[in-house]
Amino acid sequence: MLVVAIVGPTASGKSALAVEVALRCNGEIVNTDSMQVYSGMDIGTAKPLESEWQGVPHHMFGVWSPDHELTVAEFQAAARGAICEVSGRGAIPIAVGGSGLYVAAVLDDLRFPGTDPAIREALEAELADVGSIALHERLAAVDPTAAAAILPSNGRRIVRALEVIAITGEPFIATLPAPVEIFPTVRVGLDLARDVLDARIEARVRQMWADGFVAEVEGLMVAGLADGRTAARALGYSQVLDYLAGTLTADQAQQATVDATRKFARRQQRWFRRDERITWIDYDAPDAVERVLSLVEAGTAT
Repeated sequence: MLVVAIVGPTASGKSALAVEVALRCNGEIVNTDSMQVYSGMDIGTAKPLESEWQGVPHHMFGVWSPDHELTVAEFQAAARGAICEVSGRGAIPIAVGGSGLYVAAVLDDLRFPGTDPAIREALEAELADVGSIALHERLAAVDPTAAAAILPSNGRRIVRALEVIAITGEPFIATLPAPVEIFPTVRVGLDLARDVLDARIEARVRQMWADGFVAEVEGLMVAGLADGRTAARALGYSQVLDYLAGTLTADQAQQATVDATRKFARRQQRWFRRDERITWIDYDAPDAVERVLSLVEAGTAT
């Protein structure tokens, strides 16, 4: 079994490249983005439209409702199952996503420590009392690497990192073993200059609003979006919720989304740059598909 992974920051063109590669190598797409797995969260997560699939099967999109408290371990099991199903049909699984921890959880031998209800309850109470920003500052003091990989607004993941630190006595990232692949994997990263990435992110956010992002969030509120501690904190969704609550204007919400997404993209780039197994290709390279296919051919031959 060979798995192809296409990774990189948001708005770098991963989905489009994955489809073109899949069309040339009998591939099927397996999503490894932590937010595109939620149903109805389409515009704000830049979920590929079915019209853009070009007939290529896509898996792990819209699997859970927005109020579901998804864990990385649950995602890991489902995505690995999808990869095995694709490979079992004789196709090549192409894992696509920019959520570094989720990509690693699916493709590498990552095992997650258990939970301690008392510690978790205390941390969640503290989160409710002081907010995610304060807890993120606390995490940064004890484990700056973990803090750099987790958004300050993501209270749930901050709590989990602090819980693991309390249970193991070690930094959260230190509990993740050195990467050992569970599938033979060809890893490709899309590279682009910061100013280009910033411009693409801003254009994408403006287009999301033009495409009806606010209406999407209003509909998801009926489905329990605001009650989900994971989905409600997704980039863009939390800002639109603030706009609908009257705490931000439309322009402020859009700009806040742009700023937060740019910061997140920096974290994505730092995460993936640490992985020496990734072959980097310019996002607009005219021979990008051919270069990926050559890597696939070499990986298949080994």
